Amino acid sequence: MGLVGGWRGRSSPNPARLVRRKLRAALASFASSVLHDPNADTEWNDILRRKGILPSKESWKDLEKQAEEEEQRVLQQSLVKTYEDMTLEELEDNEDEFNEEDERAVAMYRQQRLAEWKATQLKNKFGEVLEISGQDYVQEVTKAGEGLWVILHLYRQGIPLCALINQHFIGLARKFPDVKFIKAISTTCIPNYPDRNLPTIFVYLEGDIKAQFIGPLVFGGMNLTMDELEWKLSESGAVKTSLEENPKKPIEDVLLSSVLCSDPARRASDSEDD
Repeated sequence: MGLVGGWRGRSSPNPARLVRRKLRAALASFASSVLHDPNADTEWNDILRRKGILPSKESWKDLEKQAEEEEQRVLQQSLVKTYEDMTLEELEDNEDEFNEEDERAVAMYRQQRLAEWKATQLKNKFGEVLEISGQDYVQEVTKAGEGLWVILHLYRQGIPLCALINQHFIGLARKFPDVKFIKAISTTCIPNYPDRNLPTIFVYLEGDIKAQFIGPLVFGGMNLTMDELEWKLSESGAVKTSLEENPKKPIEDVLLSSVLCSDPARRASDSEDD
């Protein structure tokens, strides 16, 4: 009996349990189909909205609109970033892939890149020392251009300090490519210019002399370094030096101090003060 009763229990499932299972499956299927479209105009969604589980239809549309706007904003930023990172050649290579809005943005960035490139070319158009003669002076110095600094070294071959400054000019021209560094044999620019005034450096801005350095004593002789020459030129405004102080200053202070210490009158005055 027990075995027969046990078998009957296994072969006859509880009808109520079957109904509950089917109901759960149906509800799950229904809920899944509805929740895939929370904006659907159904009784179930209305119940969920009243319970606060779903936002109102108006709120949902606002959220969707905000999401679309944010997506467009992020996309636009990524496109703009892409444009900004592209070179002129890359912009041209990718031109076929842009729509009308992209093309307007590309045109804007192409103009920006072109302007930057032109500015760089203008700023860095020198970078080396130009040799001129007297007949070139007006064109290369007087008519050099608006806002352009010109530094002219008058020299003569056979003078060691002139050769040293010419060497320093090469390094300074590379360091400051927006400044025109030129050199000329003195007598080709100024007939009968005395050798005792060599080396001579003239600093011009738009054809006007802004500074001049004449004779070997001004430069301190053959110990002149390129940094010291750079500092001198920076004091006229011709170059924007990164040097924080005059590299010649410590030496001058030591010399001045030694002179003061060797002056008997100065020592006597200091003793009286004590």
